[in-house]
Amino acid sequence: MSTLPGKLKHEFMKVLPPTLFFFVILHVVTLIRALMIKGTGIPLPTTASVLIASLILGKSVLVADMLPFINRFPEKPLVWNVAWKTLIYALVALLVHYLERLYDYWKEAPTIVAAHHDLMSGINWPRFWAIQILLVTLILMYAVIAELARVIGRRRLKAMFFGPLPIPPD
Repeated sequence: MSTLPGKLKHEFMKVLPPTLFFFVILHVVTLIRALMIKGTGIPLPTTASVLIASLILGKSVLVADMLPFINRFPEKPLVWNVAWKTLIYALVALLVHYLERLYDYWKEAPTIVAAHHDLMSGINWPRFWAIQILLVTLILMYAVIAELARVIGRRRLKAMFFGPLPIPPD
């Protein structure tokens, strides 16, 4: 039986790659949003809020990966699982993106229903969908890398990408 520190380290090491990936891509999205809305007075997310969102998305990926239906096509070509996981992760990202915008409107509205109405009538739809397209593209990249790592192994993928890794002592 493993010890608590060992179990915590194992869980931390599992959540670290997707969290780092989403931390970087959410900063890219924030930068693009900043360039798109420069001069409008709309507040931008801070690094702290991006960190929280990346932790949520990183953990969401791990939770989704534990669901029995997430690895739906293990015997088919990788494109099947990549497309399926991209769809699932993109739906989660869409929900998070919507909730983030809803929260911004809720600060000014008396109720959540009023905030939703204000959001639907006041949102810049081309900008919203541009961000979603960017997120789906980046999530697709994550799904491709994760599926390759699942099939050929993380260590072998690292060696293929970065070159031979030193063998750790036993």
